[in-house]
Amino acid sequence: MTEKPYLRDATPADAAALKAIMAPVIAGSTASFSSEERDETAWAEMVTDRLSRGRAFYVAEHQGEVVGYATYDQFRPGNNGYRFTMEHSVYLNDAAQGFGLGRTLMLVVEQHAREAGHHSMIAAIDADNAGSIAFHKALGYAEAGRIPQAGFKFDRWLDVLFLQKFL
Repeated sequence: MTEKPYLRDATPADAAALKAIMAPVIAGSTASFSSEERDETAWAEMVTDRLSRGRAFYVAEHQGEVVGYATYDQFRPGNNGYRFTMEHSVYLNDAAQGFGLGRTLMLVVEQHAREAGHHSMIAAIDADNAGSIAFHKALGYAEAGRIPQAGFKFDRWLDVLFLQKFL
């Protein structure tokens, strides 16, 4: 990347770019346990919903193209006992990997959550995803639990590892 990317709030108009970032993740990895893609309408609705409820939804833009995003929402939504514990998502397209952009997105999302009065942030990761685990540990996340065979994708069972950071 020759020019420095910048972060901004996502808008519903970013839906196609968000879908494009996630398509290869869903089709070819266990970084997301889902095997179903959201359509652009669902992405636009998610952005609108999160922002309207005071959650963060940021995109990283480079040379006019959205190359990554980070967002968070309540861990176990619908149960107010978890209202101070958030779960995040952070994804970059392949071209944006390795430039510190994921770290920047995470720090901004954490700061937003902290300023909103939240207590902790949860990462739910495929227990075999060494890169994501190392990324989170470098940002101060610690293992908080593991659920064996919680997910199923590509005809195999996946363990989910929970990492947590107190904000």
